[in-house]
Amino acid sequence: MKNLRGLLAGVAIAASLVMTGAVQAQEPVKGGTLVIGTTQKPRHLNPAVQSGVATAVPGTQIFATPLRFDAEWQPQPFLAESWEVADDGKSITLHLREGATFHDGKPITSKDVAFSVKTVKENHPFKTMFAPVTSVDTPDDNTAVINFDAPHPAALLAMSSALLPILPEHVYGDGQDPKSHPANSKTVGSGPFKLVEYKPGEHIILEKNPDYFLEGKPHLDRIIIKNYKDVTSMVLAADKGEIDMLPFLTSTRDLERLKKNDSLEVTNQGYAAVGPINWLAFNTKNEVLKDPKVRQAIAYAIDRNFIVNALHSGFSTPVTGPVVSGSPFSAPDVNAYDVDLDKANAMLDEAGHPRGGDGTRFKLSLDYIPGFAEMQKTVAEYLRPQLKKVGIDVELRASPDFPTWAKRVSGHDFDMSMDIVFNWGDPVIGVHRTYLCSNIREGVIWSNTQSYCNEEVDTLLSQAGTETDQAKRADLYRAAQAKIVDDAPLVFLNELPYHTIYNKKIGNAPVTIWGPMAPMDEVYKSE
Repeated sequence: MKNLRGLLAGVAIAASLVMTGAVQAQEPVKGGTLVIGTTQKPRHLNPAVQSGVATAVPGTQIFATPLRFDAEWQPQPFLAESWEVADDGKSITLHLREGATFHDGKPITSKDVAFSVKTVKENHPFKTMFAPVTSVDTPDDNTAVINFDAPHPAALLAMSSALLPILPEHVYGDGQDPKSHPANSKTVGSGPFKLVEYKPGEHIILEKNPDYFLEGKPHLDRIIIKNYKDVTSMVLAADKGEIDMLPFLTSTRDLERLKKNDSLEVTNQGYAAVGPINWLAFNTKNEVLKDPKVRQAIAYAIDRNFIVNALHSGFSTPVTGPVVSGSPFSAPDVNAYDVDLDKANAMLDEAGHPRGGDGTRFKLSLDYIPGFAEMQKTVAEYLRPQLKKVGIDVELRASPDFPTWAKRVSGHDFDMSMDIVFNWGDPVIGVHRTYLCSNIREGVIWSNTQSYCNEEVDTLLSQAGTETDQAKRADLYRAAQAKIVDDAPLVFLNELPYHTIYNKKIGNAPVTIWGPMAPMDEVYKSE
């Protein structure tokens, strides 16, 4: 195989020969190399024990899952060619494709599914995904029956994307810790592409799986995920045509620049299940912030439209509740806390916090995640003078790096903090964790670090998490969200403006609900 420099040089030459404009093909073109740019540096490539974009993008090409989801939130066959949900909702039977194999030629069986469910349940940070699983029966090599202690409607979505990669038991079942298993960086999966070379911080090279269980796919011969030291150099490479796809871009200045390039498509489609929310979180154990009226007053003092339009140039969208607008479980009718400084001032007076001689009522610190300037630092810098208007003296507390910020927030050592949290498709997976009383876990980031507890909310979330009727489930989630928004443990600001930039010669770009975190076996490239 050619070395990476030669491959990239060939791609750059080919790119320079393609005329500007979209290339429309009657049929997907076979062959070619897709170069994806990223600044993300995965610790390893096994999504079974690691969440996050860095692992998910390559991981979903290497590992297949039982199901996949389309752009309409509908489950589709993948490793499982069919499935049945029991009438009581307490089991799901998967019928695996006959003849499907791992990259090393070993057959995929129901025992691999059982092993993978157990591994994910015990090791993945999203504990709620498979917490209800009691057992996995394997009556034959092609049938796996997943049993739950209660109905678990989130399970189908949890069997897609990077959430339930099917691991080869003959590789991972050797007794070693799956979190540090050497196979995590020398992966053997069953997805459309096989790992050829992984150089941390430099690149990941994937090549077509010739024995892929879906006939005629993938269309591409190769995917190269190339690391860049910073967003600026990566965007410049996309602008020059040196890379074909740039996912998860949020910088509004860079988006504006790339939209001017006639050879590129810029889309925000493909992130519905990711559900990224930018919010202001309160430590509800703080002597001042334990009062919901104070938290509500702060919410009324913030101009969400200014953040979206002035700070983010209109690329991000407002969010008013725990579930993003693209989800079937969103709650569009909750209190939006439209900016009202008079109301905020009156509420703070009523809460017993009069202005002092210098106009200040009280002082609070504000943390933010380093490295996400536009979504975090810039918004935090706006909040400081904005909250001063209602008598709150805000001290910005910068962290030198992410671990420092995470230690402060997970240790509940903060007053207020900016944060970015994903919905991860189903509320059971990515939303419950923030609000359940039982998930106030000191030392665990992205748990209920606000120390928020409302037993009514717990009950509603529990009911919604086991309700099999979709309409009733949506109603329960809307009721829970209304209570959460009224209690205001957080101020919901905006959905992150994730965009995928891709060259117009790319066909079938990944724009399902999982976007670039889905298998790219349908993607092709016209030269």
